[in-house]
Amino acid sequence: MNSFAALLAPLALLLPAPVDPPATAEKPPEDSAQKADDAVPQSPPGWRLVADAFRIPNQSQVRIQRQVTVRIAPRSQPMRNNLLATLPQSELEKRYESKKMGKCVSLAGIAGVQVDRDNRLLLFMRDRRIVRANLNKKCNARDFYSGFYVEQKKDGDICVERDELKSRAGATCEITKLRRLVPIRG
Repeated sequence: MNSFAALLAPLALLLPAPVDPPATAEKPPEDSAQKADDAVPQSPPGWRLVADAFRIPNQSQVRIQRQVTVRIAPRSQPMRNNLLATLPQSELEKRYESKKMGKCVSLAGIAGVQVDRDNRLLLFMRDRRIVRANLNKKCNARDFYSGFYVEQKKDGDICVERDELKSRAGATCEITKLRRLVPIRG
């Protein structure tokens, strides 16, 4: 109810209630359409104003959107220990080589994220792969220290130059390149 109608509601209650007109002995004959109008009691304008204030407005358009936002968190310390426990007890590789890969990576396959240098993020996949995601030049990877949010698309992937990563600090960046990191044995 709008505020104007709320102010007029008490005044409308002070108006006299509708009264049926007295019946007269001699009435000229009327057509049936006029008799139907007389059968419905008409309320005075003050009451109509109060009744209109309580009516629900007619909506002409309703729009429903479905949006799913996924949060990718940094890798936790127990997860790192579990990943290391499954590796053979030999010397760990410390150098990686980047290899070309497709333009998309599965969103459900990302287990965690870690900040790399400059404008790069390391995506740790559930199948034990490591993917490096290069961000726009204007972006700083340090903004993503606590993970990121991404809107899930119908295909369930994060793709180059399509999806925007939103950091919890407020930065928004696009991925410009995806590379798979493979350990160098040597």
